[in-house]
Amino acid sequence: MTIAGRTLTTDVIAALTYWPDVLWGGREYPPEPVDLTVLPPFLNGLLADLPWWNRDWKVGHVEPGVPLEIGSDHRGHPARFTEVSVPGTVSPSDGDGESLPFVAKVGFVGDQLIRFQAKIDDVVIGPAAAPAGRLEPHPFGRVLTGLMDLRGIPVKRMAWETERSRSTIRMLRDGRHNPDLPLVREIAEALGLSEADVRVIAGLDAVAPREEAP
Repeated sequence: MTIAGRTLTTDVIAALTYWPDVLWGGREYPPEPVDLTVLPPFLNGLLADLPWWNRDWKVGHVEPGVPLEIGSDHRGHPARFTEVSVPGTVSPSDGDGESLPFVAKVGFVGDQLIRFQAKIDDVVIGPAAAPAGRLEPHPFGRVLTGLMDLRGIPVKRMAWETERSRSTIRMLRDGRHNPDLPLVREIAEALGLSEADVRVIAGLDAVAPREEAP
């Protein structure tokens, strides 16, 4: 789904930025109510652009959003964009079926949509990082790349310190190789971080063996 360049209407922006439960400096509280009925058609339009989306399912109910990030150039609190979480429900348009919980994450700058993610029941739908037909990269790769770059550690040195091949380190950085516990242990030592921290970053905290109390 391509979202770059989409323009939000003033009504949609007003609905996305209606936060009756949030105190925010410089804003009237409580805010004047706005028309939230513009959001279901807006969200349904985004979902309908997914080629595999069943258009019989519609977002029929939404609640006021909750800001996750608020765009501002205020000194000490800079934010490049606004991102809002909008809860609601989806259900089949013929009424034959149970409604499912729905939440949308919408990010925008000015009137330009830059990010969209939806969660329907327990399934997350969002923009892919890899081209169509290719597996999504493991998120640890991007973090590892940033940590190595910050420390000035090239692939050759990381391979030497972990006693791994350069191709393994490259694939790990590209997200084409899943981190395992032995590799995480070696990476942590090379980065000067604790194994526990890197294990959490790699998403292995839930599968790591726990030490038993004496």
